[in-house]
Amino acid sequence: MASDPTTGFTCRTNVEKASGTVAASSRPCRYQSESESDGGPAVRSLVRLCSRDEGERAAALEELSQEVLAGLGQDRPGSSRLSKQTLLHLLRLSRSCPLQEVRGRATELLRTAQEQGVEVPRALASGPSAFIPAKQMLKEGMDQEILIESFLSLGRVDHITIVMALHPAYLSCFLRTQHALLELDGPLPRHWRHYIAAMAAARHHCSYLVQQYSAGFLDAGGEESWLSSLEHAPTKLCSLQTLNKLLAHRPWLITQQHIQELVCPGAEPRWSLAELIHAVVLMAHAHSLCSFAWGSGLNPEPDHIGGYTFQPPSPSHFPSSPHSPAHEDGRQEMVDGAMEVEVLMQRMVELQQQEEECTHEEMVTRFERERSESIPTAVVRGAPPDLVLHLVKDPEFRYEDFIPRGEQSPATMRAQDYSWEDHGYSLVNRLLPDMGQLLDEKFQVVSNLTYHRMAMHEGVDTHTLRKALWNYIQCLYGIRYDDYDYGSVNVLLERSLKVFAKTMACHPEQTSAHIYQSFWKHFRHSEKVHANIIVMEARLQAALLYTLRAITRYMR
Repeated sequence: MASDPTTGFTCRTNVEKASGTVAASSRPCRYQSESESDGGPAVRSLVRLCSRDEGERAAALEELSQEVLAGLGQDRPGSSRLSKQTLLHLLRLSRSCPLQEVRGRATELLRTAQEQGVEVPRALASGPSAFIPAKQMLKEGMDQEILIESFLSLGRVDHITIVMALHPAYLSCFLRTQHALLELDGPLPRHWRHYIAAMAAARHHCSYLVQQYSAGFLDAGGEESWLSSLEHAPTKLCSLQTLNKLLAHRPWLITQQHIQELVCPGAEPRWSLAELIHAVVLMAHAHSLCSFAWGSGLNPEPDHIGGYTFQPPSPSHFPSSPHSPAHEDGRQEMVDGAMEVEVLMQRMVELQQQEEECTHEEMVTRFERERSESIPTAVVRGAPPDLVLHLVKDPEFRYEDFIPRGEQSPATMRAQDYSWEDHGYSLVNRLLPDMGQLLDEKFQVVSNLTYHRMAMHEGVDTHTLRKALWNYIQCLYGIRYDDYDYGSVNVLLERSLKVFAKTMACHPEQTSAHIYQSFWKHFRHSEKVHANIIVMEARLQAALLYTLRAITRYMR
């Protein structure tokens, strides 16, 4: 590893002005989960297990082992004092800790406890994703260095981090931005930030993120009653509900009137512009991260509700995901996938060589054709759990296409009139210092992220494909680039990719393994995760632009 403890979380761009890396915090940003809600030995040893000093880590590991063995009451059979929380803590370390010595010792302690007659938990999933086999993730090369850095800095490595580690340059910026939003100095109290993020994640029924943010809320000193009902939260937080649902589902409807109701003199309760910008970025961040969580098929963390069981596996148990589609004819699928890649390669070459220019009218027509295309996203899921519903107001309010049939079309946002580069960046940076810089670095990394390969081909310029996917998502949100030919979207994005991208961006809770498996059948999973990142960030920027435009108009 690099000698600089913050290297793993440094955006790989030439801009290094933003302050605050993850490791720079004076205290670990730990998400309290079921395994961390007591004061048992596992919790007390956590900080020392995250020490950068190998000797101190070894001593902490030995101390943990002795306390667990003492808790087993080996000198007094049947007198085990190991709590459920301690056992879940060990399960998490045994499954996801990137330090082999810690992972191995936690596994050994669980085995010893089981041999002593203790009912020990087991993880219900075989890996972080229901869509990507765990062995395949290892084969495609997760960045172990950044996983170790994450554990040492944050106290755990969650499934989001493991999947994103397939793209370490992006993960570095993501972690820095998220840490600044949730933990570093800012206008909002730390527990409010986690609560706002939990409310945002609940809009997309993402129990994975709701549990993460709820744990962070409690860890920051939040009152547990707030999580049981919005009625127990402060009125000021509840006043964000309208903005939250519009940001999540139809951001183009946000107007300066919505901003005025929250910040103008006489508003009760009143938000300052700095507080509101902080809350807006938090909500948009959580909404877009829901897209990534659902689009990557993230399994619950092993110590979260739904991620473990104390029941032993049945003799016929095989660790496979119930969401994994069956492939009836794998050989034919391989042939079809290979042909798909060759056709896409040829289309990319033809577009790059194309010399004819379209008229402005034709380019507008092609944009309208893309944004009004009917793409089905009608997967029905069961009712979300109570921990999600407790944080949602007006749950029936969902995404609707930018041009609802039979209604007047909303006005298209022309990127030339209001863009991130020329308008949004400076506004965020002025009201929330350094956050504009962090977001801008992240957008730059996504824009430039390439490995010059596509499926089995190397040395490929994928710029046109990446730009088509980004512009397609923002097209769904009614944002048009005057200098972009939207005919390229139809040429490069086949229908199954459009179904996946639209579902993930607009109805993320409806993303299924079938939708994930149906596009880019011959591509690496890391390439599909790359597509997830593009969709997530394009959606984030689109939602921010509409809200920032409304704030700009209010400030005039």
